[in-house]
Amino acid sequence: MMKSVTEYKKYREYVLDYYQERKRCSAFTWREFAKDAGFASGSYLKLVCDGKTRLREESAKKTALAMGLVGFEFDYFLLMVRYENAKTDKEKKKCFEEMQALGEASRVKILGSEMYTFYETWKHSVVRELAVAMPGAKPHEIAKVCRPAISAADVSDSLHFLVKSGLLTRDIKGNYHQTNRSLSTGRLNVVAVAVHSLLRQMGEFALDALDKLPISERHFSGITMGVTAESYAKVVEEIAAFRKRIITIVADENKPEKICRLNFQFFPLTEKIEYGNTDVQTKKKGE
Repeated sequence: MMKSVTEYKKYREYVLDYYQERKRCSAFTWREFAKDAGFASGSYLKLVCDGKTRLREESAKKTALAMGLVGFEFDYFLLMVRYENAKTDKEKKKCFEEMQALGEASRVKILGSEMYTFYETWKHSVVRELAVAMPGAKPHEIAKVCRPAISAADVSDSLHFLVKSGLLTRDIKGNYHQTNRSLSTGRLNVVAVAVHSLLRQMGEFALDALDKLPISERHFSGITMGVTAESYAKVVEEIAAFRKRIITIVADENKPEKICRLNFQFFPLTEKIEYGNTDVQTKKKGE
């Protein structure tokens, strides 16, 4: 029995699972699948599932109908296609929010929606830490220690969301507890756009801290370096390992004095350098 389409975030995975389920029960072929959808090429949908081509709006509609999707499931499948085809974070955000709205209207759970909401704003991650660090504190008390300042209503809304989504629990005394001591964006796909939004917000806060906080309360440093693809990959591995060590250091802190943010940025400052026989040439975009 196949999972509901709303349990998927990648349309290719759903199409492939549909094909494999049909093939398991009959002599279903890619050619037959393509014919059902009205495609001239018998291998088109296989190429889609292999990631060698993609569905567009009209081909997505044909494929959805061929798989028997109707109503909100049909609309959800089209939104998955639009999400993957979107070229900007703004477009992807709009698509995912439409997927969330569709799920709410149809009373179905959209997997990943809680974490998408969590990472969409910095407030949830900060309130999640403060709620545990300040047992018994009222929303207005938590709001006062946030930087930048937020309202008590924002804190109340965040606490409600964190409990509802299972990221916090509340005991009989009214104190909050984290269900997991640490959260990481890791290699999230579903919430990638929300994570980008959070990273932008935290980057802006870092710039503010550079100007507004004394050196004793903030640490900034950086390295400008030349790298190859291999050394780049090794540096990324070292950053990941370092993050884990940092998490281990703070994991057992039961009474933190403040909530801090540690950002990591590692990005190119030049185009790729091409080494010729005599000259060093810079490869420009589009070449």
